Amino acid sequence: MTFFKDNPVCNLFKIDFPVISGGMVWASGARLAAAVSNAGGLGLIGAGSMKPELLEEHIDKAFKATKHPFGVNIPLMIGHSKDHIDICIEKKVQVVFTAAGNPALYTQKLKDAGITVAHVVPNAKLALKAQNSGCDAVVAEGTEAGGHNGKDGLTSLVLWPSVADKVKIPLIAAGGIGTGRAMAAAFALGASGVQIGTRFAVSTESTAHQNYKDACVKADGGSVRIFNTAHMPIRALLNPYVNEYIKKECAGESIESLLSFRGKGRTKTGIFEGDIEDGEMDAGQVCELINEVLPVKEIMNRLIEQFFVAKNL
Repeated sequence: MTFFKDNPVCNLFKIDFPVISGGMVWASGARLAAAVSNAGGLGLIGAGSMKPELLEEHIDKAFKATKHPFGVNIPLMIGHSKDHIDICIEKKVQVVFTAAGNPALYTQKLKDAGITVAHVVPNAKLALKAQNSGCDAVVAEGTEAGGHNGKDGLTSLVLWPSVADKVKIPLIAAGGIGTGRAMAAAFALGASGVQIGTRFAVSTESTAHQNYKDACVKADGGSVRIFNTAHMPIRALLNPYVNEYIKKECAGESIESLLSFRGKGRTKTGIFEGDIEDGEMDAGQVCELINEVLPVKEIMNRLIEQFFVAKNL
């Protein structure tokens, strides 16, 4: 569209609309990434839940499913992150989004390989660090977002303009975005693009289990809570597991005890396998606005249509 022809995010990633899908664990596979890219945005494969060989498989599938640019989201705190970086370079992935770690670790290595790099941050100080590390764009994610959150707990309304005032590289807003109205608000607060997680997780092409998608549709904003605050804040749908975790937190149990209770594989159990009782179903507060499971193309069409309506109010 003519409106986006000079948009810095569109120009950076060579896409039609400044809309990026979040690289969500157990939901953002090749099918979802390709669907978002085919719809004019930038789809991301979520490497956080993938071993190196599985990431390779999804990258190969994405190249076959779309001729448009797509990327990979890599949480730097995971053990396979270095292998994931090397795979993206070897496979000639066009874009890499890094998160949950020091952007200085791999940014230059990726850029030397011709890869465009963005980094996810929870505050303006870390946004400046990402810019100084050579990142091409920064994603500022407010506490409304699902999954891992920054300890700052900054809401999007505060975070986005604070980052916009500090950095010169393109700002991509994230956290609580699922409609064109929210996208227009993000632009008004200084963003040039948006990253959307939960709305795309609740799509036909998402690899999340149908039970997870149905739970998100049924949820309201109060059903999505932050827990694990003393270690690493996580926003997820309330269920018996999360309720018990919060009860243990309030009782003052040690971090070691809490992490032992959480164990391993909770997100896979909840998001991918659909255990809505004992699994962890990471999701954002935008569940309040999600009323149905839709194909990515329909989500994108509605998003852009609402954006222009809101922009012209």
